[in-house]
Amino acid sequence: MTRGSPYAPHTEAETAAMLDAVGAADEESLFDIPEDVRFDGEFGLEERSERDATTLLSSTLAKNKKLTEFLGRGHHSHYVPSLVNDLSRRSEFLTSYTQYQPEITQGFLQVLFEYQSMLVELTGLPVANCSMYDAATALAEAARLSNRVRQASGHRILVPEILHDGKRSVLDNYVAGTDLTVETYPMDDGNVDVDALSDLADDEVSMVYAENPTVRGTIEERLTEIGELADEVDALFCLGTDIVALGLLQEPASVGADVVVGEAGALGMPNAYGMGLGLFATREEFLRQVPGRLVGASEDAGGKRAYTLTLQTREQHIRKERATSNICTNQAWVALRTAMHVAYLGPDGLVDLAKQCVTDAESLAAELSELRGVRAPVHDRHHFREFVVHTDQPAKAIASDLESEGFAVHVVSEHKLQVCVSDLNAPKVDQLVAAFEEVL
Repeated sequence: MTRGSPYAPHTEAETAAMLDAVGAADEESLFDIPEDVRFDGEFGLEERSERDATTLLSSTLAKNKKLTEFLGRGHHSHYVPSLVNDLSRRSEFLTSYTQYQPEITQGFLQVLFEYQSMLVELTGLPVANCSMYDAATALAEAARLSNRVRQASGHRILVPEILHDGKRSVLDNYVAGTDLTVETYPMDDGNVDVDALSDLADDEVSMVYAENPTVRGTIEERLTEIGELADEVDALFCLGTDIVALGLLQEPASVGADVVVGEAGALGMPNAYGMGLGLFATREEFLRQVPGRLVGASEDAGGKRAYTLTLQTREQHIRKERATSNICTNQAWVALRTAMHVAYLGPDGLVDLAKQCVTDAESLAAELSELRGVRAPVHDRHHFREFVVHTDQPAKAIASDLESEGFAVHVVSEHKLQVCVSDLNAPKVDQLVAAFEEVL
C-alpha cells in the first residue's frame, strides 16, 4: 500500500492506526518477499517490435519436446469435438463473467443449469454446483463441509494412503486452522483395505474419502461396504471420481455417497496442467452448506421459464460469519465446455467412451506384459484408463529412454511406471509398445 494511492484511500492517520493495531512498524513489514524475487524497478525485457517478439516466442516454443503423453493420475485428456471450441468461443460466452444480471445472461445461466442437471443425473445426488477449481479443492471443500454439518464432535478425515500428492497438499492446507486432522488408511492391492478401514473408523471420524477409479486406475469393488462403514460412525462418505467414469461405474448415490468430488474437465477441455473444473455434488440436506454458487430455474414476470443464481455462499455475497467458503472463481466457461461435450456425446456416447477406457487399458496392459522384464498391471484389479507397470530395470531410466523415443509416462517408484490410455493417444499404442520393447 502506498500512501496517497487512489486505490488505497486511507489517510496517514488511518494507516498509522491500522499498523499500530496489528503491531507493525510500516506496510513493508507486513510482507515477507525474498530479495531474489523483489521487483527492483526493471523488468529486464529488451524492447522489441511485434514481429521480432513473435519470432522470439516461436523459436522458444519450438524448443519444447513433442511427446505423445500416456500420462494420467488425475489429469486426463479426451478428444474435444470442434463443435465445443466453435460454440464456446462465441462472444456471448467469452464476454460473460459472473451471471449477476439474469435478465441479460439467460443463455449462460441455462447452460450452467444444464451442467448441474447432468451431474445430478450422473451422481444420483440432487445438488451440484459449478464453482470448484479442480478435484483437489472440491475434496478440501467436502472436508470442511463435513465439519460444519456433522452433529458429533468428530474431527478426523480418513483418506487413502495412496493419494495424489497435490490433493493431499491442498486438503492439508484447507484444514489448517480448523480442528480437522487428516489421517490415512491402508490399501490392499490398489484398493481400499476395508477391514483396516473398519478398525480405524470410530465416532471421531468426520469424513471418509475413497476414489473410484483410484489414482492408480483401479476400480474400487467394495464401495457399498465403505459407505456403510462411514454411516455406522455417522461420518460423511465422500467419493472421488471423474465425469467419464460416472458414465459407467457404480452410481455414487447407490453406494451411499454423501458428497461426490472429482474432475469434470476431463471432457470439454484439453489437458491444461493446472486448469481444471472440480465437480461437486451432494445431498439436499446439505444445500445451505454447499460452497460456491447454484443456478436455479424459476419464472419471470410473464410466467416464462427463467434462470437465476439462487444460492451464493461466498463472503462477498452474504455476511462473513454465514459464508461457507470463499471459493467461487468463475468456472462457468469451463463448465459450459464440459456441458457441451457431454451433450454432444449423449448418454450412449458417454457410456461407449467409458467402456473404451476399460478395454483400451486392459489391451495395452496385456501387450506390455508380453515383453520380457515387464509385468502389467501390477494390481490384480479391473482398471479405468490407466494402470501400474512393474519393470525389472529401473523405472526412471526406462521413462527417460521412452522420452527419447517420443513418449511420456509417469514414474511411480523405483521399479514402477504408470501408463494412461484414452481415445486421444490410443492411435499411438502400437508405437508405445514398440518403444517399450526397444528401450528394454
